[in-house]
Amino acid sequence: MAIRGALALRKRQVLILFVLLGLSQAGPESVRYSVAEETEIGSFVGNLARDLGLGVEELSSREARVVSDDNKKHLHLDLPTGDLLLNEKLDREELCSSTEPCVLHFQVVLENPLQFFRAELHVKDINDHSPTFLDKEILIQISESTTIGTTFLMESAQDLDIGRNSLQNYTVSPNSHFYIKIRDSSDGKIYPELVLDRELDHEHEPELRLTLTALDGGSPPRSGKTLVLIKVLDVNDNAPEFPQRLYEVQVLEDTPIGSWIITISAKDLDAGNYGKISYTFLHASEDIRKTFEINPASGDVHLRSSLDFEVTQSYTINIQATDGGGLSEECTLLIKVIDINDNPPEVTMSSITKIIPENASETLVALFSVRDKDSGDNGRMVCSIQDDLPFSLKPTFKNFFTLVSEKALDREMRAEYNITITVADMGSPRLKTQHTITVLVSDVNDNAPAFTQTSYTLWVRENNSPALHIGSVSATDRDAGANAQLTYSLLPPQDPHLPLASLVSINADNGHLFALRSLDYEALQAFEFGVGATDRGSPALSSQARVRVLVLDANDNSPFVLYPLQNGSAPCTELVPRAAEAGYLVTKVVAVDGDSGQNAWLSYQLLKATEPGLFGVWPHNGEVRTARLLSERDAPKHRLLVQVRDNGEPPRSASVTLHVLLVDGFSQPYLPLPEAAAEQARADPLTVYLVVALASVSSLFLLSVLLFVAVRLCRRSRAASLGGCSVPEGPFPGHLVDVSGTGTLSQSYQYEVCLRAGSGTSEFKFLKSLACDHQGSVNDVEENSNFVNGFGFN
Repeated sequence: MAIRGALALRKRQVLILFVLLGLSQAGPESVRYSVAEETEIGSFVGNLARDLGLGVEELSSREARVVSDDNKKHLHLDLPTGDLLLNEKLDREELCSSTEPCVLHFQVVLENPLQFFRAELHVKDINDHSPTFLDKEILIQISESTTIGTTFLMESAQDLDIGRNSLQNYTVSPNSHFYIKIRDSSDGKIYPELVLDRELDHEHEPELRLTLTALDGGSPPRSGKTLVLIKVLDVNDNAPEFPQRLYEVQVLEDTPIGSWIITISAKDLDAGNYGKISYTFLHASEDIRKTFEINPASGDVHLRSSLDFEVTQSYTINIQATDGGGLSEECTLLIKVIDINDNPPEVTMSSITKIIPENASETLVALFSVRDKDSGDNGRMVCSIQDDLPFSLKPTFKNFFTLVSEKALDREMRAEYNITITVADMGSPRLKTQHTITVLVSDVNDNAPAFTQTSYTLWVRENNSPALHIGSVSATDRDAGANAQLTYSLLPPQDPHLPLASLVSINADNGHLFALRSLDYEALQAFEFGVGATDRGSPALSSQARVRVLVLDANDNSPFVLYPLQNGSAPCTELVPRAAEAGYLVTKVVAVDGDSGQNAWLSYQLLKATEPGLFGVWPHNGEVRTARLLSERDAPKHRLLVQVRDNGEPPRSASVTLHVLLVDGFSQPYLPLPEAAAEQARADPLTVYLVVALASVSSLFLLSVLLFVAVRLCRRSRAASLGGCSVPEGPFPGHLVDVSGTGTLSQSYQYEVCLRAGSGTSEFKFLKSLACDHQGSVNDVEENSNFVNGFGFN
């Protein structure tokens, strides 16, 4: 029977559940569900996806969640199915006490975009509590003179259930004097009254014991019992009287325990024991008895435990005054609790985003709700954050707020924000609650690398060793992580002929530059190229800088003598007239140095001379001049050894040998030096033959050219002599040899050779300017015939 009854009860509950679900969907403002209390955890409440008109996938993608007003997790949303399930057993009496209907309000929150749906869960009562009497025994004193039909108020039973499951009836054990009468009150409760049905006789029966039973309307019904002890008293014909039926008093909720509240006083006209009045609480709940107490003799009401306006705003207490004869009267005491600002606001975080990218704007950082258990101004709240932050608070639904970023952030300016949410009420004194959220700004690749310099200049001394570290370039990136990791590279050179890949290389990690091969200043004095720095972000950013490498010269080249030539042929002989004055320019040693700077600064020095003191070399320009006047005693042949030295470290040098022949004018034929003839005699015969053959061919060619030139000159000078040539007489023209002043030679000069057929020698040298006028030279020759005679021409 018990199993069948349970099954029937279960079927009835399921039927009621489906009916209430259908009714809840008809509400235009919110979704309503209902469930019976004490239902098992995990029981199905309703399909939230279907009731809200949303897809199951949308619930998951929008991170749907259930938020209750009391911040307790009564319900659980199964996202894969959209079913709303019980997360705990619900006790209607604990949740709502005697409030009917028992409604739990909650919201369904969806993100992206943010959306709220209101919903209600009605908790239905079941008959899980039996009626109980707070007193184990009820004592009633009744005068024996009490008339039939008199009613006596009795303590009522307490049943936590409501509706049909609440207290419905009272019965009394069979007896011959009393029966039970049910009285309905304005608050919907019933109270038992004991009605005298037969006169009492104190002498015959001074005391009666009855059993009072309270029954509820559940199926099956539950009951509770208490003992009623009736003492029959002597006659007492005056009942106590209160001056007023209702007493009202206001008490602050922070009133200390034990404080006096009010004094209730009644009067009884009887004397003696019948006039003594005792005060008790009538029909008082357990909560009232725990909170207040009354002095039975004086009627003083005192506070027994702390008050809490947020739990109970007022108390209605029935007070009974009973005299010594058993007559009683009642009044009502209404105690109103005055709220004080004793509860700080509460902040409940629903979701927090602790890391946001720096380029995101209006990003949802947090979703939270606030509440204050106080009322009035004490419960009004103001929510705020710091003013100097790029974030703002926006109210959304009821007491929900969102914290969003106002604009795109810059991690390089600030990578972390500590946001303090301050919620303050409007009470006095004002109470506030603070909640701090730390938001980290994640980096995006929005900063290109930057070189420390736009251009770099590096110096490398030539003849360096390969793989030499010649310098470094450096760049920085304000980003973080991989976005700040740089890779260095060489850019293609602007000059397509520059072999950059074989000259330098760069370390991709640290920007160190290396020379790949030995550099030669004489081949490459400087070169320029570009370097790039690229970060590892996505997309990657880069920057460029220019690098100029200057090759420093080293003294690795010895001076090279251009004149006189040192090619191993017959030495060049300089002719000096014996009439030359001191400072006469004999010749000029011309040398160059492949180096630069001080390494190419050349100085000239006469190392060795046949006759010291006769000739000197100017150290700066290499000019060889006579140091004094020549005399007949000076040797006709002189050999000078001139050293050319650079200014490098260590210095390098080269030497050249000059042969000087002193002549009286220029009439003496030039003869080879005995030393040269001896060297030629000792040469290899085959070499001599080759040299003679080559010299012969060259001489024939030069002879033909010179004869042609001589004939032309002779025709212009109107000379009719055959086989001869006119030569200048007297001193050389001024524009050919300058021995005055500085004594320098003309910048442009050459040697010409005139040959005479049948002469004893085959060569003759004299100086002639490249820019000379031939006709003028012939006229000068005619003016001085002694010069011609001096050379032996007819």
